[in-house]
Amino acid sequence: MNKNQSLPWDHPRFRSWIAVARACQLMQQSLARSLADLDIKPPHLDILVNLYRFEGISQQELARKLLVGRSNMSMLLPQMENRRLIERRGDQRDKRVLRLYLTPEGRKLTEAAMAIQTDLIERTLSEEPIEQCMATADSMERIITVLLKDLRDED
Repeated sequence: MNKNQSLPWDHPRFRSWIAVARACQLMQQSLARSLADLDIKPPHLDILVNLYRFEGISQQELARKLLVGRSNMSMLLPQMENRRLIERRGDQRDKRVLRLYLTPEGRKLTEAAMAIQTDLIERTLSEEPIEQCMATADSMERIITVLLKDLRDED
């Protein structure tokens, strides 16, 4: 390596970058453990919560919100359909579009999972002042904006 090139860990923002990545990984692991009794994983919860909030969303809109490709959706949705958590219905105006809905069983499971997630968030962040939580959220949203722009520029 060239003497004038700095190594990643020499960069002043590297510690922040690594901390965010590690926190995200640990949060996902904690959430997965917490949801195990419900027999769902974080990707399932992401889908369920979005259907809870945006009932009737299309598969394409859901994939865009979750930042995943169609292949991920095509694996997860049939699993959830087989468990009778969600159902797909054709769009009234455009028969090519499938809309997603929670079943009553799916709604009940989603509410239980959201309570588990909310409890985990509260336990994890209870020592942090709300102002610090909001400042962290603002910072993460700025990072998300930059990364999403980079993704769009690549497409």
